[in-house]
Amino acid sequence: MTTAYDAVVLAGGAARRLGGSDKPGVRVGGRTLLDRVLAACPDAGRTVVVGDPRPTTRPVRWTREDPPGQGPLAALGAGARETEADVLLVLSADLPFLDRDTVRRLLAALAEAPDAEAVLLTDAEGRDQPLVAAYRTGPLVRELTRLTHDFRGLAHLPLRALTEALRLTRVAAGPLASFDCDTWEDIATARARIREHGSVLDEWITAVKDELGIELDVDTGVLLDLARDAAHGVARPAAPLTTFLVGYAAARAGAEGGPEAVAEAARKAAALAKRWAAEQDEAG
Repeated sequence: MTTAYDAVVLAGGAARRLGGSDKPGVRVGGRTLLDRVLAACPDAGRTVVVGDPRPTTRPVRWTREDPPGQGPLAALGAGARETEADVLLVLSADLPFLDRDTVRRLLAALAEAPDAEAVLLTDAEGRDQPLVAAYRTGPLVRELTRLTHDFRGLAHLPLRALTEALRLTRVAAGPLASFDCDTWEDIATARARIREHGSVLDEWITAVKDELGIELDVDTGVLLDLARDAAHGVARPAAPLTTFLVGYAAARAGAEGGPEAVAEAARKAAALAKRWAAEQDEAG
């Protein structure tokens, strides 16, 4: 069973190591860092972004700590006040490789540990990442309230003041999920990684789907095979035109078609391309 949750994304830091640049708006693979993080939690009941409003690829609720610039704990407090679910996913807005699988693992770990009050992601060195975590809302609000009373506010308090008071469990990060962008060197590293041979197509397809507002999982291999068959069996320009027509045919099938409609249209077009190739072989 999927855990119902709200998400709080912290996007209001000063980014001093980036020279004060608008870090959530920096693009990696054609998408802003903020949009990349938002793509990892599309099924949140309510998504609250703590920072200055900006265009995003999906609707969110905006808020800000008052006054701004009081640090992540104060920002988290402001975001938590705008939520209503029993579980809060808390993320920073500088995680270019955070994915849905990592989010699912955090939520599942919390559901499977009824005594735990929070699940933190740990990086490759075993360090806790309290801004890549799932919290039970009740204990989170309890501790934020206590800290506010004890310190007359949350301004500039360290995150460990919160986490050390909670019963924790942990989930180890994948190789890239906890990678964050604090410097321009980190940005350059992230941009280089997405262009590596093994991931560039997935990154590009995800970027295009986000840009076009498409929620559809397709078999990339099927479409690449179709493009190859059209290029070899008909003519090279036929490859992009054929894949476009397959997409159009799937769209005409309506929302009920989904990935199956894409696969069926691709199968028909591939069979046609092979018939064309067979006729050419016979003529030769």
